[in-house]
Amino acid sequence: MGLFDFLKRNPAASPQKAVHELAEEFYLKLGYLFRDPSFLLQALTHRSHSRTVDNSADSNERLEYLGDSILGMVISEYLYHAYPDYKEGDLTKTKALLVNETALSTVGKESGLNTLILLSAEEEKSGGRNRNSIISDALEAVIGAIYLDSGLNAARDFIYRVILSRKEDILSDANQHNYKGELLEYLQARGESAPHYEVLSEEGPDHEKIFRIAVHAGGKITGIGMGQSKKEAEQRAAAESLNYLKRNEDD
Repeated sequence: MGLFDFLKRNPAASPQKAVHELAEEFYLKLGYLFRDPSFLLQALTHRSHSRTVDNSADSNERLEYLGDSILGMVISEYLYHAYPDYKEGDLTKTKALLVNETALSTVGKESGLNTLILLSAEEEKSGGRNRNSIISDALEAVIGAIYLDSGLNAARDFIYRVILSRKEDILSDANQHNYKGELLEYLQARGESAPHYEVLSEEGPDHEKIFRIAVHAGGKITGIGMGQSKKEAEQRAAAESLNYLKRNEDD
């Protein structure tokens, strides 16, 4: 229930109580309790709502800017330590998959964050509560708000618990870029046979296994990828293959 929905249903309640109700609901859904709920109020206030007559809170755009930077740093730090064998390109691609609009909006919907965003009536009617851009922006703003409320360690813990805990699902999500499908279409358009994927190695214990997979196209290996699942490694191999083939298509 949004802030002003709460006030409408409880006309004797103060705005301060409504904000605390919002903070408690956020805690129940996403596991962080704000010491200063005003940070949360701003993080959940979409610009359409900030322009309404009955709202004096700033929009979440400034917090989104802050949270975006913190999210990028924390994810980069995690990937740097978690994948010591990854080259810069692999790290960059993985980070992009974890912090893009589709991934963040999915997290926001699964956690129920989208139900807490404060929107204008017009934006609500137009389907804004399920719009990926609005949800992903709100999640980034929440990260910025947590940083201001309790510091970097609290923001990092939130990112690990809410986003990185879903890493495997995000990286294998069908809504992400389908490099395998793109590679197949690329080869078929040139009259070539479908690519073949080969597992080169499996290393580590079952709960931390790393797969190394090669993709063959045109009778040779055109890309190699690594990942914590075969699907992830195949996607990376396909991406490498596309880069290689496109660089050399005029040779």
